[in-house]
Amino acid sequence: MKTPFWWIRQVLAALFSGFFIYFGIHVLWAAYRLENPFMFVMTFFASNFIILISIVMFMAFVYRMVRKEQNTDEEDYENENDL
Repeated sequence: MKTPFWWIRQVLAALFSGFFIYFGIHVLWAAYRLENPFMFVMTFFASNFIILISIVMFMAFVYRMVRKEQNTDEEDYENENDL
């Protein structure tokens, strides 16, 4: 079993990436208020890049936690059968 510090680190990283998803959406909304076409295009693609990377990182952190929890449950089940 991983230490509680591992779980805290994974949860904090998932929350941090969730914040950047929110920030990217906020930047995307702000891009539509721009009147300069060049600034719109640059801001639009930058916000989509922020959102994309943040979603991938969020999914990775959640996947790690779910996979670790499933492995822990299987190990507990195997240890019960050994008794």
